[in-house]
Amino acid sequence: MSFDGIMTRAITNELKDTLTSGRISKVYQPHKTDLVFTIRANGKNHKLLLSANPSFARIHLTEHQYENPDSPPMFCMLLRKHLEGAFIESIEQLDMERILKITVKNRDEIGDETRKVLYVEIMGRHSNIILTDDKSKKIIDSIKHIPSFQNRHRTILPGFPYVMPPAQEKKDPFSITTKEEFISNISWNEGKLDKQLVSSFSGFSPILAKEIIHRAVLSVKDQVAESFLSVTNQLAQGKYEPQMIAAEKKEYFSVIPLTHVTGNIRTFKTVSMLLDRFFFGKADRDRIKQQANDLEKYLSNEYDKITKKIGKLKRELEQTVNAEEFQRKGELLTAYMYLAKKGDKYIEVEDYFSEDQAVVKIELDPLKNPADNAQSYFKKYAKLKKSVSIIKDQIEKAENELLYFERLIVQMDSASMKDVEEIREELGEGGYLKTRQSKQKKKQNAAPQPEKFISSDGTEILVGKNNKQNDHLTFKLGRANETWLHTKDIPGSHVVIRSASPSETDLNEAAILAGFFSKAKSSSSVPVDFTLIKHVKKPNGSKPGFVIYDNQQTLYVTPDEDIVWQLKK
Repeated sequence: MSFDGIMTRAITNELKDTLTSGRISKVYQPHKTDLVFTIRANGKNHKLLLSANPSFARIHLTEHQYENPDSPPMFCMLLRKHLEGAFIESIEQLDMERILKITVKNRDEIGDETRKVLYVEIMGRHSNIILTDDKSKKIIDSIKHIPSFQNRHRTILPGFPYVMPPAQEKKDPFSITTKEEFISNISWNEGKLDKQLVSSFSGFSPILAKEIIHRAVLSVKDQVAESFLSVTNQLAQGKYEPQMIAAEKKEYFSVIPLTHVTGNIRTFKTVSMLLDRFFFGKADRDRIKQQANDLEKYLSNEYDKITKKIGKLKRELEQTVNAEEFQRKGELLTAYMYLAKKGDKYIEVEDYFSEDQAVVKIELDPLKNPADNAQSYFKKYAKLKKSVSIIKDQIEKAENELLYFERLIVQMDSASMKDVEEIREELGEGGYLKTRQSKQKKKQNAAPQPEKFISSDGTEILVGKNNKQNDHLTFKLGRANETWLHTKDIPGSHVVIRSASPSETDLNEAAILAGFFSKAKSSSSVPVDFTLIKHVKKPNGSKPGFVIYDNQQTLYVTPDEDIVWQLKK
């Protein structure tokens, strides 16, 4: 099921029960399309995520932390002015559409009571979050501005009246209470019943329509009608069964069981928990892919260049095996110099270096005398012998650099925008990239901040998401008697358990994190080394993030995103 009208209905009911009468205490805007509200309701603080992301638009309660910019965007400042301190009067869904209307009550500067309405439109790339004045029905501002030349039906700009998106003229599925009513709304001779359900009833996604047809077994009128009424009755009563299905090539989420989809099923207590888990990391990875595309291309290109360079150097090294042959020919030419004269192109002599003293042909430069030809062979020998050590040194340096770029590529796979900026800084400091001039002044002495997780036993586990964080975590934050983990011979993150005596659960979960934030995140039985921080050293002159260690033990784990999600909360 996609985030359709049915899902919107389910999350609306949940938010209504949880947040109505709650007070909005904080408003944040971690990304240009996302908002996070802290709401105090029923004696507890709740975090509400509202997203107008074109690919991952959604609204739900969340347990996760989100990085906020140093300076809040203008829309965030405006929302703080109008919404912080306001009480939520109502949360409702409009006409089975993917639109939530959140009405709040507050007081203005002179103490008069005012009402504002926040519309959350979850409509793919047309998603938006719009703040309006309840009295005038005019738009105060929106997270996305839509001028009239982009949308003739409605203009979404400050001062314009709020207009609903065009109505789709579909029937409310919950208004159908009998088989006869349902049957009369379907053209049975046209076929493609699942598509007819989507086009006839509001709130239905293709995946839900397919589920109704699948449950009918036979596509006959009575069975399809029974299946439809069974599903809508369950949903009307709010009997949701939130679940996520990991099929072979795709993941699905739904508030009812999807019996027609085969895969690994995981159930959740609430709709918010389902959505929080399903979208975990997806929007961030999509955002990074778009905003850091240039950096990813650069890293990939450099990796390819270094790989080609190593191949070329190894081919040159293979050619140096001829060095001994040049020396041998120089010695033979010196011994048989009396047989050669200037102008000869070659001579043939007995090779007294070989056991059978076979005849060997020695090529000559006819413009040189025999002595100069012999010296040419000795010079080639000396040059090749000298180049062997130089080429081997270049290969070693290139292979170290290749490992360095491989680590950076792995880090990009799970990086946040803050992590990406630190990677850019690192490449600038290393002379690989020109240092960017940031529009915002960076906080003085701002230390890299590793990502924090909490184990099932309540122990803090820190994970370095890039080389700057890895070095800071291992050699600044970590204490000598704390446990340090890293995938064995696999590029990945430094992980530290903030405990002198970690439990077996702490150790296993930290190892899963080490495996997940590594090149082997999609593998099984990943080897993870662990030792005390005091046994971890950084060689002089080594690349950022590179360490050596001893006194380690190894355990094997299978990275699990579900566990990572649970530990992140």
